[in-house]
Amino acid sequence: MTVAVIIAGLLPILWGTGAGSEVMSRIAAPMIGGMITAPLLSLFIIPAAYKLMWLYRHRGKRSQ
Repeated sequence: MTVAVIIAGLLPILWGTGAGSEVMSRIAAPMIGGMITAPLLSLFIIPAAYKLMWLYRHRGKRSQ
């Protein structure tokens, strides 16, 4: 929810056409990209990497 609100707040800055919009859109674009990729990383990539590391570490201990 927080990410959606932040992205919704940054989209008008990204699409703005007023004074100073060139500078602000260059700031907003990477922020939006980061806000999109951070939850994906936290929800999918990090747990999958943890699971793979756990399986690698405990692969010989299960055959008892």
